[in-house]
Amino acid sequence: MFFKNLQIYRLPQDWTMTAEQLSEALSKCAFAPASSNELLRQGWDTPRPNGGLVHVVNKQMLILLGTEKKLLPNTVINQVAKARAAEMEEAQGFPPGKKAMKELKERVADELLPRAFSIRSDVWTWIDPVNGWLVVNAASPAKADDVIKLLLKAVDKLPLESLRVQRSPVGVMTEWLQADDAPSGFTVDMDTELRATGESKAAVRYVRHTLEADEVRRHITAGKQCTRLAMTWDSKISFVLTESLAIKGVTPLDVIAEKESSTKNDDERFDSDFMLMTGELAKLMADVVEALGGFAKV
Repeated sequence: MFFKNLQIYRLPQDWTMTAEQLSEALSKCAFAPASSNELLRQGWDTPRPNGGLVHVVNKQMLILLGTEKKLLPNTVINQVAKARAAEMEEAQGFPPGKKAMKELKERVADELLPRAFSIRSDVWTWIDPVNGWLVVNAASPAKADDVIKLLLKAVDKLPLESLRVQRSPVGVMTEWLQADDAPSGFTVDMDTELRATGESKAAVRYVRHTLEADEVRRHITAGKQCTRLAMTWDSKISFVLTESLAIKGVTPLDVIAEKESSTKNDDERFDSDFMLMTGELAKLMADVVEALGGFAKV
């Protein structure tokens, strides 16, 4: 396994909650399948089959938020309600009013819900108490917010903070492009987005396109700033750094794959991959923070 999109938070390095204590806290919001009349159900599930709510490898913790959602499109509800309304009009001689139509749609939704299809989705979260990281594997902040809200509900007084750095990611990434020089240990790849700061919000996006230094500088001189930048770290991992400090499109390169050891079963392979991922991503995030001037001081 390897997280693809990192929404990053900080924990104090003196955070001492054990895996057993965390598991007990999460059990208050454990996942259970949605009942026939429920549209949505969320809760903490076991990261490994027949395991606990917290999976631990070399002091690194892995937890899993499971979500089950029923698919009941409004178009289906409206279609059935429209047919029912036509029957009511024929029986009573006049169409149902606005209030009656609303109540009719609610009844139709309740009737259809037990027959609706269910979709299961999972969001993984890695907790690194050694280095003080909490990372949600989610492409959007909204999905990460679901995890954080339920985590704060389960764990009383969790000392969690957003990642903050000394220098603006937009300003620093723009400087790297303008100087055509990446920080030590990094190389700039072929994807970036430059966006104007004025009302026009004009944007230029390069996708798998060589970044010509002079051309990029002209855009910067015209008032655009870098909001997304594809990079490679230590010739091991490629990724995209965003203006909000999310790290997206994480891809381990061949040098990482070559380190993977052959293991005898799925559990050993899973733990080996998890240990490799956490070790490399912890160093990557530390280097990104350093390149942005270090952690913001309180």
